[in-house]
Amino acid sequence: MAIGTQDTSDEVMSEINMIPFIDVMLVLLIIFIITVPVIQHAVNIDLPQVSVEKVQDKPENIRFSVNAEGQYFWNDQRLADGELEGRLSAAAAQDPQPELHIRGDKAVRYERVALAMAAAQKAGLRKIGFITEPTP
Repeated sequence: MAIGTQDTSDEVMSEINMIPFIDVMLVLLIIFIITVPVIQHAVNIDLPQVSVEKVQDKPENIRFSVNAEGQYFWNDQRLADGELEGRLSAAAAQDPQPELHIRGDKAVRYERVALAMAAAQKAGLRKIGFITEPTP
């Protein structure tokens, strides 16, 4: 089967038949439309890297805890809500600044931890970390 015109002349066909190319492009387009949503089904997030190493507590670190009832503890000593801002301001004035390690009970309301974090930021503490228990 020859590709060309019906006439019997010996002229060379100078036009390219575009129909097979269009068919291939449409098939590729359909394949990409189907596969792209499958490949990117999740939100792209740059997750932080965590280590399993135990953090050594330095004496200057502040262990700030919030128990299930929402009570504050400063280095394992009960702290009234009115004393929090004064202690945080005093810690922020130290040179070098201590790290504030926050340990929040999983049953505590988020509001209590958020208030403590906002007070620490307002006082000027720059190093705040969260302490968690590793999963077994």
